[in-house]
Order: sequence, then C-alpha cells, then structure tokens
Amino acid sequence: MVIYAKACADAPCNLNYKKGQGGKETQLGMSESIVSQTDRLSPRERRQSAILDAAESLFLEQGYERTSLAEIVKRSGGSLATLYELFGNKQGLLRAIATRWCDEAMLRSLDDDATRDLSSVEILKNYAHRQKELMESAHAVALMRMLVSESLRDHEFAMQIYLDLHVPALEELIDLFAEWAATGKAEIDRPDAAARLFFDIVVGDSMLNMLMGIEVEWLDSEQIDWRLQPFLSHFKIR
Repeated sequence: MVIYAKACADAPCNLNYKKGQGGKETQLGMSESIVSQTDRLSPRERRQSAILDAAESLFLEQGYERTSLAEIVKRSGGSLATLYELFGNKQGLLRAIATRWCDEAMLRSLDDDATRDLSSVEILKNYAHRQKELMESAHAVALMRMLVSESLRDHEFAMQIYLDLHVPALEELIDLFAEWAATGKAEIDRPDAAARLFFDIVVGDSMLNMLMGIEVEWLDSEQIDWRLQPFLSHFKIR
C-alpha cells in the first residue's frame, strides 16, 4: 500500500453496504469468508475484532476526530480498560484498522500458485490491476484520508503507518525485480527505484486526485496497461 502524505480532509464517508449470508450486512470490499472467520476466534480475539469493527464504523460515519473512545466502547461492548489494553489509544485503533485492512485485502502476494504459469509481464499487469481495484473503493479512500490526516499531525504515527503498510509491499516488489534481473527475465539495474516508479505509475496521481476529491473514477485497465508499456519496454521485462 503506498502512502502519500498529502493534506486531506478528515470527513465522514458514507459507505454502501451489501447483504451477506443470513441477511448480515458487511462492508463492501470485505469478503464474506473473512467475516465468517470470526466464528473461529478466541474470546480475546472476538473482543479485539468487535472493538475494531465498532471503531471503523464510527470513524467512517462521523470522522476520526469526532469519535470518542467512549462511543466505541458503547457500540462494541466491553470496557475502556480492555480497549486501552489491546490498542493503547485511538491512534492505536486507527493503525490496527489499517493493518487489518491491508492484511485482509491489499497485500496479495506477487508469487503464489496463481502466477506460476504466467509471464513476468502478465504477473506485473495483474498485480497493477488488483492494486487499482482495491485502492479505488470508497472504503479505501476514506481510510486513506484518515491515515493521511493523522499522519500530518503526528510524524511518529506517519512513520509507523509507512513501515506497516508501504514498506512490506515495496520490499516484495523490490525482491521480485531483483529476482527477475538475476534470472534474465528483466534488465533492472536498480530494483528499489524501479519498484517506486511502478507504484507511482499505477497509483500515484490517481490516489492523490481521489484523496482530494478531484476525480471520482480511477484509471481503467486499458489506461493502466498503456502507462505500464514504457516501463515494461525500458526494463525489458519478458
């Protein structure tokens, strides 16, 4: 996940909901299989999940700044002591929400069973399209706005989010580019710079425009492929 520290309003965002199995409502972007996994959690993990669910809903409904810990406890049940024990403070809650979202939705491996028979070009294009689909959701944009807003107020929090969300995705891509260069699948002399360039091409200006409310639609798949063509050609990715 690429974090761009640009000024964004910490405004509430009304999300659409869909009906899950059994009539339960789940936020768009979260698979029903993930929701069903709560049935297998320990009591402590259920309390943690309930607090995160309540905090995320309230942050999205009325804004991060306007939500109190007391409101979160009231909606989730439990106690303020438990909240502090599990998350430390409201910033800890926001960080945990972002990390959970990243774990559940965003950090899809570039090297899994589904990619083994694909060319390097196909792997990179598929990854770019998945990033676009995940980042363009109303849920992702609202969460990013909160993270950027809080990051601008607290540099230490910004560094934590950078290390939690951006660095793992960046390192995964750097490792892949280094492997391709070593095995002759590409001619990438600086995998670190190439990885950063790739993210700028795929999500750079689009994410900034979405965060600022300048655009309401992301680049489509054809536009992303067009943008990637010079990148693929320059590094001779095969």
